Amino acid sequence: MKILRQIGSLAFVLGLFVAILAGTPWYIIIADDPVIPWWLRIAVFSLLGGILVVLLTVAFEQRKDTTSAEARLPTEPDSSVLLLNSAAIPGRGITEILGLVQGHTVFAIWLGKDLSALVRLILGGELTEYTEMMGSARVEATNRMINEAARMGADAIINVRYMTTSVVGSAAELLAYGTAVKLV
Repeated sequence: MKILRQIGSLAFVLGLFVAILAGTPWYIIIADDPVIPWWLRIAVFSLLGGILVVLLTVAFEQRKDTTSAEARLPTEPDSSVLLLNSAAIPGRGITEILGLVQGHTVFAIWLGKDLSALVRLILGGELTEYTEMMGSARVEATNRMINEAARMGADAIINVRYMTTSVVGSAAELLAYGTAVKLV
């Protein structure tokens, strides 16, 4: 179903660009001829057909309740560096504070997935396209933060925090930061 939705999204995007980038100049230059050329008709039908395919696949996916939201989220990265969002580690002492570590990424989804999310916004339900995007961004930023801490020789990162910011359109910036420490 996901492949069918992506094909519909691709047809929509291609139809949209052909209709706008080629159809508009054609109409302006040859406004006296009322016959619409075959390539412009195909572009318009691709645009409309793509929207219809995306609508149908999203509606069908919403009816199916096969997987939970937790199953779709990426797994946590495997690492020897301990991550905590608190300042103290129960049963362990901090011997040295190495400093601030951070991981940073900016993620975006392509226009086809943006269209799917817009349709889902209208019909209701979880915006899985954005959930997957932010999950991937979180994992990437966390891995970058862990790598920075590992280069410093840290055993743990305490006070781990995440911050997100909308950059432009559907692009989102995610910053993971914390304090790298050595443990007893």
